[in-house]
Amino acid sequence: MIFGKKDKLTEEQVIEALKQVMDPDLHVDIVTLGMISDVKIALPKVHFKLTLTTPACPVKEKIEQECRDVVSKLAGVEQVELESTAAVTQQRKVSGREPVAGIKNIIAVTSGKGGVGKTTVSCNLAVALTQLGAKVGLLDADITAPNVPLMMSCEDYQPQGKDNKIMPPENYGVKCMSMAFFVSKDTPVIWRGPMLDKAIRQFLRDVEWGELDYLIVDMPPGTGDAQLTLCQATNLSGGLIVTTPQDVALLDGRKALAMFQQMQVPVLGFVENMSYFVCPNCDHQSDIFSHGGGRALAEELDVPFLGEIPLDLSVRKGGDAGYPICAQEKDHPISQAFCQLAQNLAAQVSIQALTPVA
Repeated sequence: MIFGKKDKLTEEQVIEALKQVMDPDLHVDIVTLGMISDVKIALPKVHFKLTLTTPACPVKEKIEQECRDVVSKLAGVEQVELESTAAVTQQRKVSGREPVAGIKNIIAVTSGKGGVGKTTVSCNLAVALTQLGAKVGLLDADITAPNVPLMMSCEDYQPQGKDNKIMPPENYGVKCMSMAFFVSKDTPVIWRGPMLDKAIRQFLRDVEWGELDYLIVDMPPGTGDAQLTLCQATNLSGGLIVTTPQDVALLDGRKALAMFQQMQVPVLGFVENMSYFVCPNCDHQSDIFSHGGGRALAEELDVPFLGEIPLDLSVRKGGDAGYPICAQEKDHPISQAFCQLAQNLAAQVSIQALTPVA
């Protein structure tokens, strides 16, 4: 709406104009979503604050530009001063499942089978979310084969306690916790289900996580005790399923999806790891494990497809050396792929939190 020159611009008119801007994922205008505040008018300048649902919002620039466009059309406005910030939405509580104090969203990263790069995805996803401005923790729930400390370069950490809480180490801006901190490198953890259950519950509630926007939980492969415990022990925002393109991984990915559905946990989407390989010498793309199976499966099962992560030697080297590619080379194409994954995942978390229950 464009007002005549004789009209005095009011806060209500600015708000009305901003109602034209829609959140492309939720299909609701940003005013109704509570994203607009602190409107100040001092013509020819108009100031307002835009509070996004996550600092990792993939459509941040689009929404900001649309806000500027609709306000700049109002009569007398020559300058639009937009203060952009973010406040991650708290996942809605599920009856019978208690959230963890201070943690807004808990995301389970799982796979139907081993060897698909789930821990690599978890570590780089956590780092990418941190780089985008979120407060992030990383829980290694693979109690019998913990690898997160190695990949996050904190394997020498000696656990410390404070006020009856375990203090987690922090590296690359991510707080970490793992069973690897409590056993020597050569000592196998040979536990039955009840002990795994107790360990995961303690890592959720007896660790001083502080205030987190996202807790990424790196799960063991399969659909066993650890998955059952996590789904029952707390209020999950959702699950991310990691697969590779070949048929055997996709078959097990279906089982992971079915598990989440049976446990009434939202499925945030699939990510296809080792999606393809680009030769560093000739730029030829080779589909070593096939390609596109993850996207096709997501479309068939009507769940979001969140991205493809190519196969690259630098990812393996970084993981072995304790330097996730996202922390090592932010501008690397693989880092950019993880950044896009982080943004898409954060968007799905917001959608789950804000979409009305039918």
